[in-house]
Amino acid sequence: MGEVTKEIMGESSDFFAIKPMDYRRFLVISPGTGSQKVQRKHDASEAAKWGVLGWLSSKGGSPLVNAFMQASADMVDFRLSAVFRALHLEANYLRIQDDTLSGEVASVDIATKKNLNGLVKTGEALLKKPVSRVDLETGLFEASKPETNEEALRRFAKLFSNERKLRHARSPHGHNSTNLKRC
Repeated sequence: MGEVTKEIMGESSDFFAIKPMDYRRFLVISPGTGSQKVQRKHDASEAAKWGVLGWLSSKGGSPLVNAFMQASADMVDFRLSAVFRALHLEANYLRIQDDTLSGEVASVDIATKKNLNGLVKTGEALLKKPVSRVDLETGLFEASKPETNEEALRRFAKLFSNERKLRHARSPHGHNSTNLKRC
């Protein structure tokens, strides 16, 4: 979104008369990488006793790195969810995320054929699940619509296709433009 805003502010010909913060014109699909099922791994009294090494390595993981990685993704989703919700534009933002992964499919560094096939199956099952949104009070994902992720992606694809056709029709470069940005 930041890159698109820069293009708009730079008056790129690919963005016709769009104001930089006019979120009504934005359609955002945010595919997540998945995360482990939310479970308490550590408690405050235990963490209070850790030194530097405890924060870097505890119970076979790295609590500090895990916290930063998860917080970064969560902050982006939380901010976008809050902005689109506040502007009553929730239908323009789609986050597809599975926060219930467990076992090997929850690992980012196991590239075996078995695990990759497991990820494909997880992704296919995720398409059949209802669209979920982050609850701004709890931070947890909750089903928000009867629409499935697959149906939402089809809806977005149609919107993107219509927008692309409209931009081609309005472009000073005509239908042969190769400079049309995909956003």
